[in-house]
Amino acid sequence: MTRAPAEGKLSQNVMHFARALRQAGVAVGPDRVLESLRAVEITGIARHEDFYWTLASVFLSRREQFELFDQAFGLFWSNRLLPESAAASLPLAAPPTGPDCEAPPGRLADALGLTRKAHLDRESPRSADEPDSTPGASQMEKLRKQDFDTMTIEELAQAKSLIAGLRLPIPDIRIRRLQPHAHGRLVDLRRTLRDSLRGNADVIPLRRRSHQHRHPPLVILCDISGSMSRYSRMFLHFMHAITNDRDRVHTFVFGTRLTNITRHLRHRDVDMALGAVSRAVADWSGGTRIGAALKEFNLSWSRRVLGQNAEVLLISDGLDRDGGMDLPQAMERLHKSCRKLIWLNPLLRFDGFEPKATGVRLMLPHVDAFVPAHNVESLADLARILAPAHQHERRP
Repeated sequence: MTRAPAEGKLSQNVMHFARALRQAGVAVGPDRVLESLRAVEITGIARHEDFYWTLASVFLSRREQFELFDQAFGLFWSNRLLPESAAASLPLAAPPTGPDCEAPPGRLADALGLTRKAHLDRESPRSADEPDSTPGASQMEKLRKQDFDTMTIEELAQAKSLIAGLRLPIPDIRIRRLQPHAHGRLVDLRRTLRDSLRGNADVIPLRRRSHQHRHPPLVILCDISGSMSRYSRMFLHFMHAITNDRDRVHTFVFGTRLTNITRHLRHRDVDMALGAVSRAVADWSGGTRIGAALKEFNLSWSRRVLGQNAEVLLISDGLDRDGGMDLPQAMERLHKSCRKLIWLNPLLRFDGFEPKATGVRLMLPHVDAFVPAHNVESLADLARILAPAHQHERRP
């Protein structure tokens, strides 16, 4: 059996392949790269299938990663992406061709350098009368409607800048606290009597007051489980933008446990904020226990953050590992504790979506709005969804 050397071109290409997978969204760290090199030394590289499954067994941890790995392996370990010196010693597969061949996802193509290569192949000196190809309004409009999952790294960076400028102009609502008001509907007897003692006027003017108006608290609960990993980072950018735009915003993330990240997202710098969040959260891309997380929120946090007609944004796909345990009771209590409960679900991007999952069916009866959240435009539409609840409010 042919043994693969631990040094040289093979180890460098395995490292570059792992880096491409990491940029495409698969969590591959240096420890797995070292393990893959040791595994390849044992299995050898004589057969293409052995080499494929050796890398797959080390690099992958979830079933949904296989499709991306298969496309990346077929593209990277092909003659068109490897140097001739390395390709000559490996049992490589031919790159996929033909009209039936599907194009790789934008993020994978960008990680493998295919988008840059195609751009350089098409690039040619532009004549003086040729129009400039800088992004315009039509490109930005297309970017706003594009799914986060299909974006390249460059497009994700542009989408993050758009999300950073998003605002949720939630109108103020009337609260129970009172304040002095010249034309208020309520008579302030205490202030009226106090002012009457200052003089001997025959007529005592009535002092009035009215209810204060203030924007309600906003609570965001975001799912960061494995099934939401393609969208959770973009949602964190959205939560950071909202937290730094207004006060009384409380943010939580949950997978198998609930974590309060409000303090971390108050950093003005988004990179520092997300770095602090990553260090504080221990259950990234794991399982989902929606019922247990919401039950913990109701017991430990609802009395603190859901006062004064708070509104709740629940960001999740509804896929619960516990099969809906404690979910109906937790959703019912959460719905009754807030003014409005809005569920943002990335799965609604599919036209034929049906609530067949147990978690989705148990959660739907307890929400006020069920809306998609998979691109910039869907996040910007939240302002229009939140506004109707306040249209009946009138100042005195």
